[in-house]
Amino acid sequence: MTIEFESLSDPKLRESGDVLAPAFNADGLVTCVVTDADDGSVLMLAHMNAEALSLTLETGIAHFWSRSRKSLWKKGETSGNEISVIDIRTDCDQDAIWIAGRIAGNGVACHTGEKSCFFRRITSNGNGGFHLKPTD
Repeated sequence: MTIEFESLSDPKLRESGDVLAPAFNADGLVTCVVTDADDGSVLMLAHMNAEALSLTLETGIAHFWSRSRKSLWKKGETSGNEISVIDIRTDCDQDAIWIAGRIAGNGVACHTGEKSCFFRRITSNGNGGFHLKPTD
């Protein structure tokens, strides 16, 4: 069953009301940031269409829309590293979603095997250029 989301044109209702009415962009997507429910670290950033958001709300398991594959995907479907939703929020204008979750399986969110997709820090090389270095 897919949830039918409300459509609100009044910004005041969207920003301060109690109706979930995601502001999907022209491609039908909202950005979703996922953090670890226990330590608050950022795990990943992905996108959701209405079906992915609906499935996430219905199942309690994070689902996303792959822009490159143009398909729906359930996080951990092949790796076993599902993300169980502990808390889900939207920002003030409902064009972004924040999931606080717990990772099943081996506890990694990134397809590279890292816990977080944000495992590299951008640092200056001192000559106007930049490098990527693993985070501590």
